[in-house]
Amino acid sequence: MSSRLPRLTAKELIRFLKGHGFEPFDSKGSHQHFVHPITKQKVTVPVHSGKIIGPGLLKAILKQAGLEWK
Repeated sequence: MSSRLPRLTAKELIRFLKGHGFEPFDSKGSHQHFVHPITKQKVTVPVHSGKIIGPGLLKAILKQAGLEWK
């Protein structure tokens, strides 16, 4: 993984996940849940309008999804 992660909003991260095959399967309040139809990996993205997702949380979400930022 790159030593420097980008600063992303939830909307941008969701676009990235959907681009890698993840599909929304549930939504509760300010959190959206996604699942990959083949690998069955699940991730949760906190959606707070316009706020940047912290680097630690972004790294954890990408790891949970089995993805790397390039």
